[in-house]
Formats: sequence, C-alpha cells, structure tokens
Amino acid sequence: MACFCSIQLLPFAKSLTLLSPISTLSSLPLRPIRSNFSPPPVSSLPSPFICRCTSATSPPPHSDGFIGFLDDDEEEAAAAEEEEEEDEEEFYEDDDLDLEALESEAKDAVRSYSTSLSRQLTIGNLPLRTRQIDLKGFKGKQKRRKGATKTIPDHLLPKVTIVGRPNVGKSALFNRLVGGNRAIVVDEPGVTRDRLYGRSFWGDHEFVVVDTGGVLNVSKSQANVMEDLAISTTIGMDGISLLSREAAVARMPSMIERQATAAVEEASVIIFLVDGQAGLTAADVEIADWLRKSYSSKYIVLAVKKCESPRKGVMQASEFWSLGFSPIPISALSGTGTGELLDLVCSGLKKTEDVENMDKEENYVPSIAIVGRPNVGKSSILNSLLGEDRTIVSPISGTTRDAIDTEFVGPDGQKFRLIDTAGIRRRASVASSGSTTEALSVNRAFRAIRRSDVVALVIEAMACITEQDTRIAERIEKEGKGCLIVVNKWDTIPNKNQQTATYYEQDVREKMRMLDWAPIVYYTAITGQSVEKVIVAASTIEKERARRLSTAILNQVIREAIAFKPPPRTRGGKRGRVYYCTQAAIRPPTFVFFVNDAKLFPETYRRYMEKQLRSDAGFAGTPIRLLWRSRRKVEKDEGKAATRTRSNLSPREGNVALTT
Repeated sequence: MACFCSIQLLPFAKSLTLLSPISTLSSLPLRPIRSNFSPPPVSSLPSPFICRCTSATSPPPHSDGFIGFLDDDEEEAAAAEEEEEEDEEEFYEDDDLDLEALESEAKDAVRSYSTSLSRQLTIGNLPLRTRQIDLKGFKGKQKRRKGATKTIPDHLLPKVTIVGRPNVGKSALFNRLVGGNRAIVVDEPGVTRDRLYGRSFWGDHEFVVVDTGGVLNVSKSQANVMEDLAISTTIGMDGISLLSREAAVARMPSMIERQATAAVEEASVIIFLVDGQAGLTAADVEIADWLRKSYSSKYIVLAVKKCESPRKGVMQASEFWSLGFSPIPISALSGTGTGELLDLVCSGLKKTEDVENMDKEENYVPSIAIVGRPNVGKSSILNSLLGEDRTIVSPISGTTRDAIDTEFVGPDGQKFRLIDTAGIRRRASVASSGSTTEALSVNRAFRAIRRSDVVALVIEAMACITEQDTRIAERIEKEGKGCLIVVNKWDTIPNKNQQTATYYEQDVREKMRMLDWAPIVYYTAITGQSVEKVIVAASTIEKERARRLSTAILNQVIREAIAFKPPPRTRGGKRGRVYYCTQAAIRPPTFVFFVNDAKLFPETYRRYMEKQLRSDAGFAGTPIRLLWRSRRKVEKDEGKAATRTRSNLSPREGNVALTT
C-alpha cells in the first residue's frame, strides 16, 4: 500500500509543471508552445517530502502503485498529452515545413468552402452560380469566331435598339440576341421600363443590343395607363399623398418613352418589333410614323415576332407592309428567322476595328451594386453619380425591375460598373403579393449582389435600420462582398448638429453587427451632396478586397496575437497550436490556419483573431474568411479506421491481417 506522502506529492508535481517557463515563439513557420523544464527527482526534494513510513515501502513516483491513485480523467489527459508530444516530435522532425504542400492544401480548402457556400446560398430555390444562364431555347447560338477578343469597350461599339409597343416580346428577343436571361420576360405589359444593355456578336461584327420599355403614343386615360404598365399605387407608398401618386402615374409613360427615345438616338440600327399574332394595331402605326419622320436617317429593320411556323409567318408578316418597311418573320422562342434578322442588322453596321494602343489583357473593372429596400433612393443615387437620367426615378414603388448595368469613370480615371437593382422586400410579402414580376426582380437583385465586387447598401435616414435591412446585410456578408452603407436622404433629419452623425453611426453599428467593418457615407441624392465620397469609399474597398499580405507579415501578426492572448485550454489540459498561416485567396481575403486541432479554437477566439487581423493589417470595408485546418487529421482518421477494422476482426483474423 502506498503511503500518504506520495499522494501529497502529486499536486506539488503538477504545480511545478504549471510554473515551468514557456519558450517564446520561434521564427517562421510558427511552432507550438513547449516546455523544456522537467520537475526534479523525488530524491532531491527536501526531507519533509521523503517518505519515512516503516509499515510499507513507498513505490517510486512512476511505478504502477503511484499511477493507481490518478483519476480516470487525469489518466486520459496524461495519455493525450503524451500522444500530442509524440505527434509534435514526429511533425517537426525537419526544421522546415513543406510550404508548397501547405499552400496547395490551403487552395483546396478555399475551393471546398466556396462550393459548400454556393450550395447554401440559393435564389429562387436554385443554387446561384457566378454567372447562371438559362440556355433553354438558346441551343442554336453561334460560336465565337477564333481570335475574337473583348478588347473594344462597350461605349465604342455600335448599338442596336429594339423598340415597339408594350408586350410584343422585346425582352425575349433581347435575351435571344445576347445569349442569356438578362431581361425579365413575363406575359404582361410594362415589365421593362429602363434601358437594358447587352453585348452580342454575329460573324465578324460585334455590337451592343439595347432593350427598351414599351412606347405608348396612343392617348389613354390614367386607369388604362396603370393597367397597361402594371403600376401599383399602394405597395410602399404609405407616406405619399394621393395627389403625388396620381402625378407620378401620369408621368410614368413619358418617362418610359424618354428612355426609349434616348436609346433610339444613340443607335446605329433600330429593330422595330411588332406582334404577328395580334396583327397590326394603331400603336404600331403611330410608332412607325414616329420613326419614319424623326429617324429616317437611321437603318430600320421591321421584325414580325411570334411567327413560329415558317409558312404562316409569311402570311402574318404580309399584313405589315403598309407600315412602309420590309417585314421579316422571326420567333425569339424557337430562333426561327433570327439569322436573317442579324444579317440585315449587320449590313447596317460599320465594322469596328480593335482600338490601337490598348493592353492585350483587359483591365479588371469592379462592379458596384446598389441595393436596398423599395423607395430608399437607389435609382436617384445612380443618376446623381452619372449626372444624367439613366433610370426612371418615381415615388411609385417597384419602378426599377431589371438590374441595370452602366459603365462609370471615376474622378481618378478608375472604371466601374454600376448596377441599379429593384427594391428587395421580405420573402413573405413578395409571395403574398402574387406578382411574378416582383419575384423575378428580387432574384435579379440577389444575382447582382453575387456578381458584384462592392455592394452599396442604401438605407433611408428617417427610417433608420429595419429588419429587412439587416437581412440584406446578412446576405452581403455571406456572399463575401465588400460593403458600403449609404445613408440616403440625410437632409430629412431635423435639427442636425456635430454629434448627430456620431449617434446615428452608433445605432447603425448596434443593429448591423455583421457589418461593423463597413464604412458609412451620409448622402443626399437630390442635391448630389457627398457624391464623390461614395465612389472614393467604393474604390478604397475594392483595393482592400484585392490586397494580399505576404506570408512573413501575416505570420508576424499571428505570432503577436497569440503572444498577447494564447488559445484557451480545455478541461483536459489541451491547448490549440497554430503551425502555419497563409492567405490563399482574395476577393474576399481568405486566410487558412493550419493547427493541431480546429476544435480547440472556439468561436470567441476566432473572432479575436479576425479583429487582430483587421486592427494590424487593415481590410476595411471587406469581409475576411478564416478557415481552420487540422494538419494531421487525415493521418489520424486513417489510423483510427485501421484500428477499428482490427478490433472488429477475430483474434485469428487479426493476426492474419497484421501479418499481411
């Protein structure tokens, strides 16, 4: 039987181990913290600690009798610590790590994480890829010629504008020509309101196709205009007087026609589209007279749509000879006649040669998506930035339907692609409204977030932060996009002083904790106040998203963070150790940590590490990803699997397996 003195020796030995000095972290790569101090032997201890019992001989401290007094938890902790030390010694046999293998593993980890994230983030019950294109009905699209490169900027290419009355299929033909589902196609009039641009080619010609809203030249009553354009005066217009609503409805047709007129004026070729099934209408006659009188100098092609049958198409098109143009029957659904149509279009275009003195590789043009709830002023901000009425601005909720792409050049010469989007309402509100157009508009807005680099989240100053704003912010953070919070209508805040912005920012940070890294810009779209601040902030965010830290600087930051606050210990005494860290990707910046066990790093410590990276290395306005990889996880899992296989075998089978 062991004496009581040996039992008293155990806490003293543990205290010596805890008081042992910790070696500092060595140079790159990072090494786990180790202890080089061992407790003195029992024989060298002072006499009060030496056993003097005569009834029984005290066993040595490492004999079976002494270990018998340890609890089961302490035995497991000691065994785990022994195994961990052996593992570390085996891992650090060589002085240097295989950095190439670690870098390759880090890139694989980023790809795996991106794939799993894209499966989680869905739009319309479908996974949203980077460029999701519905190719249904586009199987016959021609292949791009060899040697064709996208070196000519969009503003230098000739433009082909599609015009016609509402609901004749202009957006469907636009999608056919550009090769995707860029424009919203719904069997109801007034869906398209703003100009929509798309790049296309045919043979050796490359051009830009412009989709426009339906032109209403026939005088109609206000009720008929609302019905034809699918205008709602109730959704999102609670704070607007009835007189303002009626005035906005009255101005809507003229605004749409103004957008179509601007597209026609800049076009080299005009495709005048009519409906072959509906036949000739008074609106078609008035549009034809308008084009013939005002734009006789331009090349005009009359296309009769919805002629799926070639035989019936000729008969349907014969009715439109009275308009004064040569009709050509086509079908955007099946593609019938689109080849002949493009031949006629290209005959009226001048071939654009590649611009001289241009780089062979096109510079990367970052995209800025303007998103937010309905009626917060997104289109006003776009028009204020461009200095022109690029999109329709109206108090009517849901004015913008499609995602409008526009090229913009900043004051410093930096090119951007601005994307105006439709207002995003709650999913339950969209479903309860039963509007297919609104559902597709919201999907386009989410797609714009996915294909953008920086998102300008617009909120209304008086409304402050709503629940829907928070949900949009969460989506932006999950997508990994840079973000800029734009507080629009700042002039509506009464009695402002120097502390108003400070208090307002505190409220925004409190309600949008997931975007605590996003800068805030106070803006007034009507007057254009602080318009340059939006572009400057977006440009800075894009540079931060594309910034890459060197491995030496990164590991130095990690070493300092660990020295200031080491990872916490578990109840069993295990502690997380960081072996190596590298930045594996940009846009957004993604860092991969190779550790002994990722489970030993709780969420609180991971947030601490992210804050240290931001405070020491920057990355303002962009989310950063931290991926934690257990370095020897594969080997351990294989070893456990082999152990389970042997344990399930009989003794004889186990001996045979070990022999083989």
